[in-house]
Amino acid sequence: MNADRMNRLTERLKQGDEKAFKYIYERYYEPLCRFANLFLNNPFRAEEIVDDVVFYLWENRASVEIVSLQAYLMRAVRNRCLNELKSQHEELCFSSFSYAENRDFLDNLFADARHPLGVLLERELEEKLANAIDALPTECRTVFKKSRFEKKKYEEIADELNISVNTVKYHIKNALSVLQEKMADYLEICILLFFWKF
Repeated sequence: MNADRMNRLTERLKQGDEKAFKYIYERYYEPLCRFANLFLNNPFRAEEIVDDVVFYLWENRASVEIVSLQAYLMRAVRNRCLNELKSQHEELCFSSFSYAENRDFLDNLFADARHPLGVLLERELEEKLANAIDALPTECRTVFKKSRFEKKKYEEIADELNISVNTVKYHIKNALSVLQEKMADYLEICILLFFWKF
């Protein structure tokens, strides 16, 4: 969606247009849940947080300041996830990208998809991530690709590969753990670029 259409959508939302809200909900809900779950590793809590963010946006539509709708939603979900983790006293395993000044830099950088540095980083990160995925053990890589690229459900993957659903879950968890370790310095950017595709 280009910037003009996005701006019109945001204006319609601020005016209380329920169709605009429904469109936003349907377009962003699933990717936001996947994004939140990367922080929490808890699909149910991730959905609750996304629900809170989306409905907060609707209830406060007249007063919230939105430059980029996508950036607003991602920041809101991320911040709530980090607060959730802090409240559970869990140790955050993020690099220096977690610092506020660096998060602001990233938000501004990727707010404009045409930013030359953003394009360069995206290409570099996609290459690094592709290499990291290719280095996964064969079955783990196959399961991960079917889940992330082919959008198949765990049950479908299990049936296709003749393995249990728990084995599928194990491979997904293992793949994410390995990728997190190998891509630690780029973790937050990778989340933005790899898992946030519409």
